[in-house]
Amino acid sequence: KLVRLALFVRGPLPEHGQLARHLGAMVAPASEKDMPTLRTITPAEIEEQDFAPVEPQAREQALEILNEVKEKGEEGLLKHARRFGELAPDSRKYLLDRAELKAAFESLPAEQQAVLTRTASRIRAFAKAQAASIKSIEVDIEGGKAGQTVEPVRRAGCYAPGGRYPLPSSVLMTACTARAAGVKEVIVASPNPSAVTKAAAFVADADCLLAVGGAHAVGALAYGIGVKACDIIVGPGNKWVTAAKSIVNGICGIDMLAGPSEVLVIADSSADPEIIAADLLAQAEHDVDARPILVTPEASVITAVNAALARQLAVLPTRDVAVPAVRRGFAVLTDTMDAAVAVSNRIAPEHLEVQTKDANTLSKSLNAYGGLFIGTTAAEVLGDYGAGPNHVLPTSCTAKYTGGLSVHTFQRKNTWMRIDDRAAAQQQINDSVVLARLEGLEGHARAAEKRLLSDDAGAAAKKTR
Repeated sequence: KLVRLALFVRGPLPEHGQLARHLGAMVAPASEKDMPTLRTITPAEIEEQDFAPVEPQAREQALEILNEVKEKGEEGLLKHARRFGELAPDSRKYLLDRAELKAAFESLPAEQQAVLTRTASRIRAFAKAQAASIKSIEVDIEGGKAGQTVEPVRRAGCYAPGGRYPLPSSVLMTACTARAAGVKEVIVASPNPSAVTKAAAFVADADCLLAVGGAHAVGALAYGIGVKACDIIVGPGNKWVTAAKSIVNGICGIDMLAGPSEVLVIADSSADPEIIAADLLAQAEHDVDARPILVTPEASVITAVNAALARQLAVLPTRDVAVPAVRRGFAVLTDTMDAAVAVSNRIAPEHLEVQTKDANTLSKSLNAYGGLFIGTTAAEVLGDYGAGPNHVLPTSCTAKYTGGLSVHTFQRKNTWMRIDDRAAAQQQINDSVVLARLEGLEGHARAAEKRLLSDDAGAAAKKTR
């Protein structure tokens, strides 16, 4: 796409941040009748849809790349960075330090600097409030104390996509949150970083930026190629990044499987179909593998939204990406609004919008989603760009068991105990002896017995005969 663009733009190729404006000027409107719309399915057909979080072929390809990076180290990383056009054939420069990130920030117009700074402040404020919700504690136990400590991981790798579009917002969402959690070293990875992406890394207080992407970037962060190995890798990415994260999970931690974007809108006839269509396309333009979904008990809503989709898609500069995504999407026609809620809870979408006349009430019955956006004005795109809650969210039904990125992602909750008064602890020690022998673990029982006072030792032995 970049090569085609160069043929039509006079002068040097524009920065990524300017790409949309150039595309908008060049892409001619298409015919509405040629635009795809959402196919309609029934709730029963939901089970036939593919929501696997990791595509098998992508996993095989990611594994091959990871193995090569692990075995060949920097040479393996450089090979794939050059293969995907992230580095020139003779370049070995893939790591940017704080000074280079600062220079990128200072090169931006004051207005753009201010946007990045304000957005980072909103993200930090919400993250710090989250951090305050879980603290270190200490409680009394028989004969002593027990407690929980909350400690950050030492080093975090924060991935931000940079393929079709630069995503400085993802840099802010991940790195600002890591710092708010107290992480001492934060490494951002993003391929072909634009000036604004590098500036975002500076504003987010990242230590450095690894200017590569894909599975090989995940490998570098996990195995310590070019940078020190990370304790956790976070951030959204395409299906290869998601597959790579699933593979290295265990070698290091990951936040979640945050693959191609998805949005589900629950709507009734009170909603504006033009707004719904715009919100669906806002996610469809992310990736050809993105998935826009509409759920409603009213067939007329589907008809109106599809008409609006065709109109808006015909003039959308990014429709080459959005069209395949719309074809992957669907509308679910339910019998009732309660059934619509059940469908949403089954799918557990990354982004869930409620555009109904009773949105506040209805939202209370929804319990599986990455991020919830209540009412017409609470556009999902506001969440994308730093209203406060994080935009790195679980996809492909994984919101059934996990939530979005937060300060807690970067924290370890460790527990401890101590016994100060041996006599006061005798009952729990005695119970441990009994339970150990009930389980047939004599070594456990004898270890506990070593802490018993002499009289209690005989009593514990009798209880297990």
